[in-house]
Amino acid sequence: MNPTVVMGVLLILVPILFNAVFADLARTFEYPDILRKEPGEILTRFRAGGSGLVLRWWAFALVAIAFIPFGVAVPEILAPGSTFTTVAAAVGVAAGLVQAIGLVRWPFLVPELARRYADPAATQGQRDTIELVFTSIHRLLGVGIGEHFGYLLTGLWCIVLAGAIATTAADIVPAWLAVPGVIVGLALALGSLEFVGPNEPTGWSVAEKLVPIAYIGWSAWLVALGIAAIV
Repeated sequence: MNPTVVMGVLLILVPILFNAVFADLARTFEYPDILRKEPGEILTRFRAGGSGLVLRWWAFALVAIAFIPFGVAVPEILAPGSTFTTVAAAVGVAAGLVQAIGLVRWPFLVPELARRYADPAATQGQRDTIELVFTSIHRLLGVGIGEHFGYLLTGLWCIVLAGAIATTAADIVPAWLAVPGVIVGLALALGSLEFVGPNEPTGWSVAEKLVPIAYIGWSAWLVALGIAAIV
């Protein structure tokens, strides 16, 4: 089968898969709003979700890992020969990697913390310690690596890929599709500043509201690229 057609199909399926897993977590775990609640409530809700919730987070982490080869292949196939292509591939690897690192805590670390937190024999001091550990890991892997660098690098990938599409001689997809890619990329990069600098303690509400909209735009852009590649 033509590699361009295969990539076009993947460009349509990947955002659908991403949004399906995301919506399932939203339905079963109130994600992402749950992330802004108190550690004790998060751990209690997580424990109540059982193995099904653990598997959902494992699937979400796999989706992030899948973005690594996807982020490399998209520019190589859609925009071969552009000076931006190699950069886009490298940024795609980094974007997928940091998001996977940010998510992997949920299927492997949080279950253990939730078990210990829910143990009837646990003292209040032990629960306080577990909450501190969870908060520390959450701020480092979730807010710092997964969200900040994940949003920033995904936004940069969109911008560089848009540059590759606009400058490639292959003309596999229309050059005008570079424009929404830049807009989406800038929105994600702006959203990555939610907990940066003076926003660090409580977050920037503008960025919090912008990120979900940006990811809807990201999904629509990838689907549009896929359709353009196929036809």
